Amino acid sequence: MTEYGYEIDFLPVGNGDKSGDAIIIRYRLNEDYKIMVIDGGTKESGEEIVRHIKKYYNTDRVDYLVNTHPDADHASGLEVVLEELQVGEVWVHRPWVYPHKIRHLFKDGRITDNSLSDRLREGLRYAHRLEELAKQKNIKVNEPYTGSCIGIFRVLSPDKDWYLDLVPQFNKTPDAYKAQESITTCLREIKNSVREYISVETLSEDGETSAENESSVILYANIAGHGILLTGDAGNKALNRACDYAEQLKIDLQSCHFIQVPHHGSRNNVSPSTLNRLIGPITSNHALPPKKIAYISVSKNSTTHPRKQVTNAFYRRGVEIHQTKGLTKRHSYNMGKRAGWIASEPIPFYDLVEGE
Repeated sequence: MTEYGYEIDFLPVGNGDKSGDAIIIRYRLNEDYKIMVIDGGTKESGEEIVRHIKKYYNTDRVDYLVNTHPDADHASGLEVVLEELQVGEVWVHRPWVYPHKIRHLFKDGRITDNSLSDRLREGLRYAHRLEELAKQKNIKVNEPYTGSCIGIFRVLSPDKDWYLDLVPQFNKTPDAYKAQESITTCLREIKNSVREYISVETLSEDGETSAENESSVILYANIAGHGILLTGDAGNKALNRACDYAEQLKIDLQSCHFIQVPHHGSRNNVSPSTLNRLIGPITSNHALPPKKIAYISVSKNSTTHPRKQVTNAFYRRGVEIHQTKGLTKRHSYNMGKRAGWIASEPIPFYDLVEGE
């Protein structure tokens, strides 16, 4: 009889309002174990990933290292993993090798293929550094596009053509505007709270996120009948594309047992219609135990994430939600208990949520 099991660890990233992802998955088929690191957060969280793998998995090897998108709070910690552990394969997008396919999308008509490649390597330096380190160590580098298989995980988004269309839109929003937006959002939450009910939600249908976020790798696996969906910082466009591709493969995403809430619970990344496709419609019986678990990576002292509108939207669709908030959270199946670890407390349903 074949024995399957898995454990998913979400490690804490950040202290203020800036959150990131650092995820480790270990799964087994009989006595064959595989370890996948999906994003590494900051350098500090990368160091914690190394300690965690050595302490709890008793190894110094990672089979698959995956960067979902090039933001520093997802990519920079992976450098530490590459430097300190043995790595089998690296999966990272490399748009700098396709200047001939995207040069016409840039407004500067005088730009050359070489100068565009250099600009992308510099602008996406954290992702490019992963390629450099992998080549130095003779580690195979792959690109995670739709249809690729990373161990038992399948990439549902982005497809290559769409990804390359997104690249010219990277880094379009100035940092000063982003910082001001976060401050404004926080004040809005305090001053304009509104009431929600189980059957009525205020989450908007028109949420939009950055091109970098939409380029996030979305991963799916089914282990012993347990569907696992990991979303990075993907937004509505990417999530709906993932649903389209899953339908082609006859994968029922609504039956997933474990889900990563996109982009730390931002309300810009999901909508009611997207969640209906991804996890199912609003359920009528909340007295029953939830059949699905969702994790959110949120920095310890974040005041902006996760949005209550978003966690409520998952809750009313029968999902139990947990957040890191400075702690490592573990979800497992058939992998045994860890001494000293206690059960995580789920996020409740909120009667008051952020207003517009």
